Amino acid sequence: MYPINDRDYLKICSEIASLMSISLSAAKKKVEIQIAKKGSKTILEKKAVAAKVLEFCKNEKNSGVDSVEIFNELMESLGTDDNFMVED
Repeated sequence: MYPINDRDYLKICSEIASLMSISLSAAKKKVEIQIAKKGSKTILEKKAVAAKVLEFCKNEKNSGVDSVEIFNELMESLGTDDNFMVED
């Protein structure tokens, strides 16, 4: 998928990044995955998907569920696995 350089789209993605405490590129990737799932073609459809992701993040934040906390819990290592690495 080619990058979307629409100003409104990038603004929505930056709000998502701010809410989730992630980078702009990570937020854009999150939205692009949803766009691909929905099969959106036009920029208006893509902005609508981005707006839905933003609303979801806002609702998550307001309900007390923080995506960053969940992600951090998943990334914690177990006591004996501190130096464990999986190679491709």
